[in-house]
Amino acid sequence: MATPMDTVATLDRRETGAAAALAARAAARARIDDDKVMLKTAADLTRDLNTARPAIYWSDMLASAAIGYAALIAAMAAPSLGWTVLAGVVAALALYRAESFIHELTHIKHSAVPGFRLGWNLLVGIPLLTPSFMYEGVHNLHHARTRYGTVEDPEYLPLALMKWWTLPTFILVAALAPVALLFRYAVLTPLSAVIPPLRRTVVARFSGLQINPSFRRRPPEGEARALWHRLEAGASVYAIALIVLTATGMIPLKAFLIFLAVTSGLAVTNQVRTLVAHLWENEGEAMTVTAQYLDSVNVPPPALLPMLWAPVGLRYHALHHLLPGLPYHALGTAHRRITAALDADSVYHKGSYTGLPFLAKRLAASTIKRR
Repeated sequence: MATPMDTVATLDRRETGAAAALAARAAARARIDDDKVMLKTAADLTRDLNTARPAIYWSDMLASAAIGYAALIAAMAAPSLGWTVLAGVVAALALYRAESFIHELTHIKHSAVPGFRLGWNLLVGIPLLTPSFMYEGVHNLHHARTRYGTVEDPEYLPLALMKWWTLPTFILVAALAPVALLFRYAVLTPLSAVIPPLRRTVVARFSGLQINPSFRRRPPEGEARALWHRLEAGASVYAIALIVLTATGMIPLKAFLIFLAVTSGLAVTNQVRTLVAHLWENEGEAMTVTAQYLDSVNVPPPALLPMLWAPVGLRYHALHHLLPGLPYHALGTAHRRITAALDADSVYHKGSYTGLPFLAKRLAASTIKRR
């Protein structure tokens, strides 16, 4: 899951000193041959884990949404700033977990968890202005064998090879996401319904959770088109109602601003996770599955905080790139099995890291070298 509008970033590809060495190492990684032993072991040891369990999906999502909305209401009604902040943090983390199920929606067969897509959109996607069409049809391109890490990947930028100011810009864009989404659905959606050229722009540039500003989305077709229109209409009605009710005083301005602050915190948390989900060292070359794995990140136990900033299986992001169809609730078991089965010198172990601070420092250091 990435930022819901184009990220403004400019790449400077002139290489000097340490930056040139980093680029050379990244190019070498892109040419890594597939580790067939690792791939076979991972597939063989997880064949019995591929079934999504509806009870887990529903109970986890519903509990996360319930806690999130209850904490959001508490933040709005809190008697002091301290309690408002505390409740707001709980709301942001719980709603972030609930929203993260959009990632699962792009991978599971919808028949495996009946009604989950509709339920998630009604309870989470539309209220948070991130209906599932913004990820379905986009995220799958990130997993395409010949697209990952290339200019055709909507969820990839060579951040490690870019200037230092790219990272704060990346975070700032996420912080402003709630306002941008309100504008997208309350203004651009109805206007684009009657202005065809604007509609083409909205579909191509403002209808995906993407970070690659060069990516242009194709118009949906068939069943996906009908679903898109229904969800977009629902989000538009909701966004307009939210603005009108606030403007007329039916929703207190304080409550509206707290809602924006909580959803901004949610978006920033996800953006920080995105920054450490990959090493971001590929500069456009097609990569093997093993190379994609090495450019991705697992943060397994004993680290505890990833439960909060990388929920719903996102702490096993590298493993997810090996086995994208594996349900989130099976990733921990799969990781333990594969880790125990492979030798200590296996490529698999090179995809695991200790935590967010190390990864963030690593990325920041590589961008500073680009000055």
